[in-house]
Amino acid sequence: MPKSPELEHPQKVFGWAARDTSGVLSPFNFSRRVNGDNDITLEVHYCGICHSDLHAIKNEWGNSVYPMVPGHEIVGVVTEVGSNVTKFKVGDKAGVGCIVGSCRSCDRCTQDMEIFCSNTAILTYNCEYYDGTRTYGGYSNKFVVDEHFGIQFPDNIPLDATAPLLCAGITVYSPMKYYGLSQPGMHLGVVGLGGLGHVAVKFAKAFGMKVTVISTSISKKEEAIDRLGADDFLVSRDPDQMQAAVGTLDGIIDTASAVHPLLPLISLLKNDGKLVMVGAPDKPLELPLFSLLMGRKLIGGSASGGIKETQEMINFAAKHNITADIEVIPMDYVNTAMERLAKGDVRYRFVIDVGNTLKSS
Repeated sequence: MPKSPELEHPQKVFGWAARDTSGVLSPFNFSRRVNGDNDITLEVHYCGICHSDLHAIKNEWGNSVYPMVPGHEIVGVVTEVGSNVTKFKVGDKAGVGCIVGSCRSCDRCTQDMEIFCSNTAILTYNCEYYDGTRTYGGYSNKFVVDEHFGIQFPDNIPLDATAPLLCAGITVYSPMKYYGLSQPGMHLGVVGLGGLGHVAVKFAKAFGMKVTVISTSISKKEEAIDRLGADDFLVSRDPDQMQAAVGTLDGIIDTASAVHPLLPLISLLKNDGKLVMVGAPDKPLELPLFSLLMGRKLIGGSASGGIKETQEMINFAAKHNITADIEVIPMDYVNTAMERLAKGDVRYRFVIDVGNTLKSS
């Protein structure tokens, strides 16, 4: 008979979990493994709320297993290190992103792209670990992880505002680097100005690019240009604006998670331009092939990034003072935050103050 989550491992841990498809989170006692020779243990200080968390707790992707402790934007301080650990020492700032395990021997893992592991990457929560137990995320007071999957955080960056970079940041940084959309002087379009889009603008400007934000609403224009530093703004529902910008962009990072037409975006690309999808609409999108053929344009996709690239991204963010725009919340506000997130009522990322507000009582 399977053991209860509280008895699976020796270390007693406290967090908040969803128990069913209602997605309502509540206090939850569970356990984690003892710190192994290759492990580090984190005292969790902050955990960002990703839109994936909302999908997962409500089983909107059809693969949720309950009880579920969400959270894959985890930051804190190292409290214990194993005898083989070389990357970290006690007292270091550290983080954990979307994955906590992979085979580390397939062609993808050996090329530092563990997220695409041929033998299945082990996700930070709602996944089965090597020992057959479930993985539980960062809405909790303690986290144990193999040092390989830990991210070092420089001292000069705030943990709360950099926690979302472990998902939102790497999700836009990785395709910008891979698809060659990070060169100074290039003109990049960013579709959507949410959790992903606002950090895409910041990274692009740090790369020295010209940036145009593309949104369905004019209401975000002042925010995009005056505060985030975008150079231009297009309302995608305005045909005159879109027509005037045809053929002007070297590439587009599309962060939109709602169903939307691709043809107007493809038309904005120069010859050999690239449209990269990082949002995940819940229904298929229509692909107008003729618009790709006439201009040798490409559509690609990307999901997060490997550990080496995530570390590179954090180091780049520290050098250029890139952080997410956040609203810090107490743990007991999390269900209200989820309701607001579902309505798009956040600028631009909720971050739970785990260290100061998660109380086992």
